[in-house]
Amino acid sequence: MTSKKLQRARDFEKKYSPYVAEELPKFHVTGGIGWINDPNGFAPYKGEYHLFYQYYPYDTKWGPMHWGHVKTTDFMRWERLPAALAPDMDYDKDGCFSGGAVEMPDGRHLLMYTGVRNVRRKNGKIDSFQTQCIAIGDGVNYEKYEGNPVIRSEDIPENGSLHDFRDPKIWREDGMYYMVVGNRTPDTSGSILYYRSEDAIHWEFVNKLASCHNQYGKMWECPDFFPLDGKHVLLTSPQEMNAVGVEFHPGNANVAIIGTFDKEIHHLLRDNVQAIDYGLDFYAPQTLETYDGRRVMIGWMQNWETVGSHLPDQQFMGQMTIPRELSIRNGRLCQNPVREIENYRSVKIAYQNVMMTGENSLQGINGRFIDMTVTIRPGNEASMYRWFKINVARDGEHCTSIRFKPATNIIRIDRTQSGLPCDIVNVREFPVFAGNGELKLRLIMDRYSLEVFVNDGEQAATSVIYTPLEAKSISFSCDGTVLMDVEKYDIIVD
Repeated sequence: MTSKKLQRARDFEKKYSPYVAEELPKFHVTGGIGWINDPNGFAPYKGEYHLFYQYYPYDTKWGPMHWGHVKTTDFMRWERLPAALAPDMDYDKDGCFSGGAVEMPDGRHLLMYTGVRNVRRKNGKIDSFQTQCIAIGDGVNYEKYEGNPVIRSEDIPENGSLHDFRDPKIWREDGMYYMVVGNRTPDTSGSILYYRSEDAIHWEFVNKLASCHNQYGKMWECPDFFPLDGKHVLLTSPQEMNAVGVEFHPGNANVAIIGTFDKEIHHLLRDNVQAIDYGLDFYAPQTLETYDGRRVMIGWMQNWETVGSHLPDQQFMGQMTIPRELSIRNGRLCQNPVREIENYRSVKIAYQNVMMTGENSLQGINGRFIDMTVTIRPGNEASMYRWFKINVARDGEHCTSIRFKPATNIIRIDRTQSGLPCDIVNVREFPVFAGNGELKLRLIMDRYSLEVFVNDGEQAATSVIYTPLEAKSISFSCDGTVLMDVEKYDIIVD
């Protein structure tokens, strides 16, 4: 039965979402109206792929969390479905926080999420109690389990936090349900707890899959754990990260831990730790395994340091990245846009062996809804160029730039002039693995976003931009001489 709170949210989005449709991105998921953050429940169900998300339909600011809902067959066209969950029970009255989803053996759809209940102490301080809950439905409507929460305070291992215990990711394997969830330890840093269950109701704590020990940030949020190319990968989003060179930036970050899963002790043995995305706006990614065996990831295209910035009259806040196919290459996590984007390419324009000096534009190379690949190499064997730059979303006043220096192998993304109305973080630098000044950049642009993929996915960098849509010029510049290939497609999603 649909509660009054959930029905109110469904009525609200049905009434007001049509008025916002024209300002939304063309092929990136948004909430239709209001606020969204973390992706939730990204999983296959009955031949399609469902995605839920943290959602507050009534404002463009974070509020009591609901779950919004969309589905797709190809990761490019998304069908909007009614809101799935609202904070309407005592154990989740202050929010239905992030979680996962799985198809049950009997064909029902199970959602697992963190229920939040805030309690004010006599001294005025608020304690947030977080427990794990489930709801079961048919892909549209869901009923919360009458025995919720299914993982309570007494199910947390000794010395685990009752107040930072959130974001379960659930899956089925060999007839069992498994789940990883974030928790805070007595040293104030994060750990990922590993549970299993036969029925998704009665859960057994198995072990700590991985622990932070204050090495990579503090609380580890939004974990995901999966096998990939002979290894296991743990994704998590640490809070309060300290900068580590140019690999990890301070604040709310994202981390991939690649290693070997010891099934005897249920612990991940680390081989490599890296950033997932090096851009300005990326957090809380989730993955699924497609029906044809690919591992696909989607993330929240925002960051808690930048959520206060959007256009004054904008009626939505937050969007997701383009879904990305994952692989491991040379021990590192690589990612590229899902191959389905190629089905929406139109109007190919290509140039080869363009000799670049100074600043230039190329006829037909422009636009805001594009998939463009640029490959560069030194144009002069006697001397290396000093830098190369691409300016996109450009007019006389605005632009966003991607600059590469071969001497340091550093890429710098600068959106200072990209139309954001607040003084937020606008510049990011990160290292790339480029040899002899050769570099390949793939740029995916939608109405309010720029996603950069380096050297066939060795690195990715995601940024929100708010440059006026009329600013669609693209230019190239360099200090020295560069030989350049360009291939650009318009992306058309009706």
